[in-house]
Amino acid sequence: MTQVDRCAAFWRSFSLFRDFDDKTIAALAAISSSRRWPPETVIFQRGDQGNYMLGVISGRIKISLITPQGRELVLRQLEAGELFGEMAMLDDQPRSADATAQVASEGFVIAKGPFMELLKLSPGAARATIRHLCSRLRGMTEQLETIALYHLNSRAARFLLTTLRHIHGNELPISATLKLSLTQSDIAGILGASRPKVNRAILALEEAGAIRRINGTIECNTDRLQWIAERGND
Repeated sequence: MTQVDRCAAFWRSFSLFRDFDDKTIAALAAISSSRRWPPETVIFQRGDQGNYMLGVISGRIKISLITPQGRELVLRQLEAGELFGEMAMLDDQPRSADATAQVASEGFVIAKGPFMELLKLSPGAARATIRHLCSRLRGMTEQLETIALYHLNSRAARFLLTTLRHIHGNELPISATLKLSLTQSDIAGILGASRPKVNRAILALEEAGAIRRINGTIECNTDRLQWIAERGND
């Protein structure tokens, strides 16, 4: 199936395109092209020119920063239905982070020129793009708050709650099952902590009755997770 043949529901599974009308969706599909990335492929690096954005169809993409000393901070872990690279494309600035395919991944690429022309022709698409960027900014603010102000147990609880909200929306059930494709090392990068410390935090969540790990899945008590998430540095 080509990108043009993909249905409107596929394109609207990406938050940026959710409010695009059918005509704009068809135009968007026409200007996209598909790509495949083997595991550990560096898609772009910090400082590269940002002349395109990408969407994940399958697999997992890591967005990260690496210091000259080799320390890494994972900013985002992207799976199907998520976009990346749009900020540098829209503000004419270099890439602000590295993007790496952690596993075999597939996505699509939309070049800057055709997308900017599409925005000129569709005021609704332009408004949707602004809302998307504001949402991204709020998400980054929350992530920075979590890393800077919260104890690791709370950070781990907030990470699980955020992941559950991606699945269930803001109204979470009291009990929810989660299957993570991330390793503890991946989670450590997201939370800004070492793997042993993250392991201890997960054990603490289990001891508090907030989670239970069974056969590769995590059974979450969202009320208990929320209580731990709000404790800050207590």
